[in-house]
Amino acid sequence: MKAKKGFTLVEILIVVVILGILAAIVIPQFTSASTEARESALVSDLQAVRSQIELYKIQHLGDALPGDGTATFQEALEGPTDIQGAVVAVGTAGAKGPYMQKIPINPFSIADPATNLVRIDGAVAGADTDHWRFNTTTGLFQADDAEVNPTDSTPHSDY
Repeated sequence: MKAKKGFTLVEILIVVVILGILAAIVIPQFTSASTEARESALVSDLQAVRSQIELYKIQHLGDALPGDGTATFQEALEGPTDIQGAVVAVGTAGAKGPYMQKIPINPFSIADPATNLVRIDGAVAGADTDHWRFNTTTGLFQADDAEVNPTDSTPHSDY
């Protein structure tokens, strides 16, 4: 009689249990890496927008902030403006900007980017109704999500 080749049910169960244990150890590591990547993207986006706001202030009369002229905040950063902050056509002599191709989307926000990208003044940052909040009095650009850094519990609005 020839011996049958193959694995027994017990051997297969042992392999499945070992794979389950390994998955339970490895999967949380990937989840943590994903959160860290989104945190890094958030900080990078904040730095980029803040630096462009500073450049806008330098290039416009009276240290004006984006949105101080006839252009909205988003129009002022994404399109050309004159020195007073009014929207002008591309190629207009003396035009400033655009400062950004597009204002980034907050990776932690639950708000719809089509309607709620930047809130000008209004509720304090962290309300999670928009992606970002811009304070026209202080010039502070903040994340508007309600998340906190899992490492040190710093609210994103404090970045």
